[in-house]
Amino acid sequence: MNSNLTPLRLLQLVVAAFLFPSAFTFTISAADKPNVLFISIDDLNDWVGGLDGHPQAITPNMDKLFEQGLLFSNAHCSQAVCTASRNSLLSGLHPSSSGWYGSTSAMRKSYEDVMGDHKMLPQYFKDNGYKTMAVGKIFHQGVSDYKDRTDDFWDEYAADYKVSKELKKRGDGYGGTKFYPFPKEGSQILNHYGEEFADGHSLCYGALDREDMPDGKMFDELISEWAVDQLSEEHEKPFFMAVGFVRPHVPYTAPKEFFDLYDLDKIQVPSFPNDEMADIPIMGKSVAHGTIKTGDHYAVVNLSDTYWRELVYGYLACVTFVDHELGKVLKALENSRYADNTIVVLWSDHGQHLGEKKHWRKQALWEESTKVPFFIKAPGLRDTDAMTDQAVSLLDVYPTLVDLCGLPPAPKLEGNSLRPLLKNPKVSWDKPVLSTWYYGNHSVRSNYWRYIRYRDGGEELYDHQTDPGEHNNLAGNPKYAHVIADHRRWLPKEDVLPAGTTEWKADKLDRRLKAWQVNDSIPEWLQ
Repeated sequence: MNSNLTPLRLLQLVVAAFLFPSAFTFTISAADKPNVLFISIDDLNDWVGGLDGHPQAITPNMDKLFEQGLLFSNAHCSQAVCTASRNSLLSGLHPSSSGWYGSTSAMRKSYEDVMGDHKMLPQYFKDNGYKTMAVGKIFHQGVSDYKDRTDDFWDEYAADYKVSKELKKRGDGYGGTKFYPFPKEGSQILNHYGEEFADGHSLCYGALDREDMPDGKMFDELISEWAVDQLSEEHEKPFFMAVGFVRPHVPYTAPKEFFDLYDLDKIQVPSFPNDEMADIPIMGKSVAHGTIKTGDHYAVVNLSDTYWRELVYGYLACVTFVDHELGKVLKALENSRYADNTIVVLWSDHGQHLGEKKHWRKQALWEESTKVPFFIKAPGLRDTDAMTDQAVSLLDVYPTLVDLCGLPPAPKLEGNSLRPLLKNPKVSWDKPVLSTWYYGNHSVRSNYWRYIRYRDGGEELYDHQTDPGEHNNLAGNPKYAHVIADHRRWLPKEDVLPAGTTEWKADKLDRRLKAWQVNDSIPEWLQ
């Protein structure tokens, strides 16, 4: 609770709420407004101690943080790809209603049409009296996807990561310097299969020495340093500070000491039944194929007998590395003047497959793609260890922060304030989460079920009470027709076309699917 809320002031607020309930919308004076520490971690799935996604994950700082507020163990993104997910969360709009399915350039061109008078989350806070600050990856491109609007969003922000030409060569043209450095010897995929497999070669890993990094530091280390410095300064206004860590995004590289915490020979990889893909519709198989020419999973398991385990090893090392950097920021907050009056929000933009459903990376509608770590600590509302397994959406972040900070409601938001769950994690919350992958493909995740409907009519249904790994597709069983009907009603009544288009044209999922059908050539490993 804010120390500025004296007993007299608190009594005044309570009396006002009692006497004028229709006019009282939980406004907070500027002096009493909480700060917001808004932390994103790129491509982080549930492989953290608090969520038990992988038994070997070492994440002491996240685990400690999760004991101080409410951890949402059934949280999901709107679309499992960086650009669309982040723009959805920051705008409060779902891709199926905005048309923002993935193309950053299309988002820029359609910004005015989609947003109108509505504002991105940081701009809304800035225009309502907050000092806004950002470092790292908040939007997909960094602190902004819209260069001409960056100053509308942020009062202060840090520069991007500078990578030398020599270190860039290791990435063989991979875009986005924020994701570097690549492994010492370059991508294992490229080295093994050759230039023909350059598309998708970022699925690689490696331990780095300090000479492998620009000026001896990873980008995430610079990010934590900047945030720590800001927390040591005195800010005249309440602040909204966004801190966007980059790992564990591919390539799975991190300082060597974090790899040393794990024993490669004992690393456990995900498991699934041999017939995992037998009951998956053909559009789902096209999704699972992934990026690499032969298919991601096929490339991984055929590179060597140990490469799957090595990638899991690399991912876990990156998770522990980013947890370490997060710990520096949390410690700085704990030791700062802002410790007692700062809301802490931690989220990831989407999950990450590491072989589950024979799929890699994100970009799918299954649990490992849509599920994200999501946590809120709201001083004075919840500061003790709690967890809820009720389904919530990243669309809920924007309205929740507006509510907790006492800002005027933003009417265009499509999510819900999570204040009721923060007050009582056991309160009834029957609001299934809609996730989308590309145009017209949807998943509805409720508290106990996942329903998937592809744009060609293919369906999947999974009972998470008995099948948390989503191995048994129940969609063809008439016994569950009522469950499917109940979930179908949460699908969009109408899908907005991708921004910048006036008609639907086939995409790579369709083209791959058509080629398989024409040539009767669905890869054996996907059958």
